[in-house]
Amino acid sequence: MRLDKYLSHATGASRSQVHHWLRHKRILVNGVLCTQAAHPLTEPSEVLLDGEAVTLPQDGYWMLHKPQGVVCANTDGHYPTVIDLVSSHLAPHHLQIAGRLDVDTTGLVLITTDGRWNHQITAPKKHCQKIYRVQLSQPLNPEHFQQLNEGIHLHGEKKPCLAAEAFALNTHHYLLAIYEGKYHQVKRMMAALNNHVVNLHRIAIGGVQLSTLAPGQFRPLLPSEITQLANKPQCLKLAEVAQHL
Repeated sequence: MRLDKYLSHATGASRSQVHHWLRHKRILVNGVLCTQAAHPLTEPSEVLLDGEAVTLPQDGYWMLHKPQGVVCANTDGHYPTVIDLVSSHLAPHHLQIAGRLDVDTTGLVLITTDGRWNHQITAPKKHCQKIYRVQLSQPLNPEHFQQLNEGIHLHGEKKPCLAAEAFALNTHHYLLAIYEGKYHQVKRMMAALNNHVVNLHRIAIGGVQLSTLAPGQFRPLLPSEITQLANKPQCLKLAEVAQHL
């Protein structure tokens, strides 16, 4: 890793601030003064700023219960963000959102500082299962279930969606499992069936379910949850999930 990138990531300072430190000879690498931003760091290396050790932060992993009216973004000029909800406890400049939700959709959001772990969850080819509780304006009929299972073709998309699964909780409430993350996917899928989403709530990602967090609350993921999502996200059976709602 380049020295300037390391310092920026470790301290949260801007790249221009890091270059200022280097020009003013405030950085030592393995006991030697270093002024080159592109200096390559190898492990292990000791980096000092004004005599104080600088180390990369430990990766962190959290789940958040996103309320309505909050956007999945680091900053926004109109709405509060999920990062705003955690910033009083976590350093916001390293946080990434793994799996975004619309402003009016509630439920499980994952937040991390680990880019590779994030990729395992969000990369389209990973086909990570996401489960939603959906309230619809009209009931689904058997033909709709079949269409979902065969893959809905969304307007403006070249290929149909991957096969989805639906499970009826009652006439207007369903569990829906999808395996990709297209823009407004659930709402667009239901619109393609001449239906309308009244309420949308995500309850699971890759087999990890939203715990009993109140809206706006968050907690660290358990080591088993972190490993599960990193290695091989699980696919839950909707009928079993429904039994615990």
